[in-house]
Amino acid sequence: MARTIAIVEDDPDQRANYSDAITSKGYRVQAYASREDALDGFDRELPDLVILDIILGEEVDAGFQLCRDLLSRAPQLPVIFLTERINEIDKISGLRLGAWDYLPKPISLDYLAERISSLLRINQARQEQQEEHGASARRVGELVLDTDALLASWKGKRIDLSGTEFRMLAKLVRQPGHAVSYENLMHATMQSLVTNNTINTHMRNIRKKIERIDPAFAHIKSEYGFGYRWVE
Repeated sequence: MARTIAIVEDDPDQRANYSDAITSKGYRVQAYASREDALDGFDRELPDLVILDIILGEEVDAGFQLCRDLLSRAPQLPVIFLTERINEIDKISGLRLGAWDYLPKPISLDYLAERISSLLRINQARQEQQEEHGASARRVGELVLDTDALLASWKGKRIDLSGTEFRMLAKLVRQPGHAVSYENLMHATMQSLVTNNTINTHMRNIRKKIERIDPAFAHIKSEYGFGYRWVE
């Protein structure tokens, strides 16, 4: 599946040029003209990499605000600032926010495409290294998931989950606090012909199994019409 690159740029000609250049390299592009449009789009789907201008319309620091919001949702998300604001204090501010790169306008479209490819490769290598060398057990509050053994425990007591239930729970807690769509939960089941009602049934079963250990358990919240969220 093609990687998704988001571009947030208020100049329509530049936005179109960036989109065309990146699309020609085989990427899928989400293009937004304002901070509000970008936030709406990111609520629906987070991309694999984001390119941000800093000044968007009348908002002189909109890109900084977007970067802060994005990295609070996905700390490992590669963010590139592409802007005419090239003074040192702005560069420092962008990098301190967690951006991976800070590029000046104007820029060669070929160079931009290569920079995107390079950062995606770096991010992929980091993820693979974490998977290879990291411990298989992950803790989220009182929940512990051993992804190698497909074992789960709550407050030190084993939860007897099926393989499907385990994968769904692992998907749900991957980013605590963020809503996970029915579609993503369906992918986690690794089954065909999965409906929203099937997902709801699995989630009810997961809740009941944990509630047998802890009757006060209330960390799985339904997002009506969208999916579920793990809350602390």
